[in-house]
Formats: sequence, structure tokens, C-alpha cells
Amino acid sequence: MKNVLLLNLHQKYEGFANGNLTRDLINEARSFFTSQGYAVRESAIDEGYDVAEELEKFQWADVFFVQSPVYWMGLPWLAKKYVDEVFSGGNGTVTFVNDGRSNGGNYGSGGLMKGKRYMLSFTYNCPTSEFNNTNGFFEGMSVDQANIALHKLFQFCGAEPLKSYSVHDVYKPEFKFDEALKGLQKMLAENFPS
Repeated sequence: MKNVLLLNLHQKYEGFANGNLTRDLINEARSFFTSQGYAVRESAIDEGYDVAEELEKFQWADVFFVQSPVYWMGLPWLAKKYVDEVFSGGNGTVTFVNDGRSNGGNYGSGGLMKGKRYMLSFTYNCPTSEFNNTNGFFEGMSVDQANIALHKLFQFCGAEPLKSYSVHDVYKPEFKFDEALKGLQKMLAENFPS
């Protein structure tokens, strides 16, 4: 059996960021994984969570699909709190055993999630043109480079990355919802071929 955890890192701001796009992208991912025969569990941090239950989900899952808005160039503060509590709470049991050096390895090699994979999916208000552009706001960085902290968190725990997905200009009138869903479908099919 293939097991996937769908992790919704949205944090609601009434009237500004209600979470509808994040919810719809999670729904699209759920449909994809279900159609591919995956067992699916979900966490929506805005609805509350129990650290022990979250750690059990991470232990169970083979794949983590992480959907997050980018607020002020990073994760919502509630998502950072979730990461701090859950990943630290799994020390010695689910996430990592140590930083790797105690076992004679390099820093960051003590993860317990080896063999697990993750896919990051982001929603941005900034345009695609700001990435991979030396004259852009992110000074030539890719979406993955701009989100290096989240990648390093999973790397520290031993999980391996899949290709990331991102949606841009989400507050602009020309935003095309259907194209965002189709783009996610395409990336999921590429990362998880049947």
C-alpha cells in the first residue's frame, strides 16, 4: 500500500486569505492520489492538531504532499509553529535521532525519514517572472531556492524531494483557477507516474 499525508499549511486571514485556493489544490491532490491507489490521510493545521497524532501520520506516510501559501516570503506563522512542535516532538522516534554528527556522520544526516519523499506546492501573489531572473525580486533564485528552509527541514529528517509546484498572481484578476489545477495535475503525474 502507498500512503500519502496531505498537509494543508494554510492560515486563515478573514476576508484576505480564506484558504479556498489551498483547499481546492488539496482536493485536487486527494483526487489524484486516490485514483492512483494511495491511502490518504490529511492534516489542516488551521483546524488544530495534536502533536502525537501528527507524528503518527508522518510515521505512517511514504509521501508528504505539502500545500502552503507564502506569506511575507515564508510559511505562515502557524505553519512554523506546527513544524517546530511536530518535528521537534519526533526527536528520537519519527523525525530525527540526532543531528548526525554523534554517529560519525555529517551535520544533517541523523534523519529517521529515509526512504520517504515529499512534494512542496506553494501559492504566491508575486508573478512567476520574479523567479529565475537576476533582475527579479528574488535576485535569480528559483522557487525552491526561495523556500530553502522548508527543503532543509525535510532533508535534515532524511526525506527526499520531488519537483515542487507553485501558483502565482493569485490575487490578480487575470488569475486562471482552472490552469492552476491543471498545472498541479500535470506535476503530480510527473512526480508520481502510474
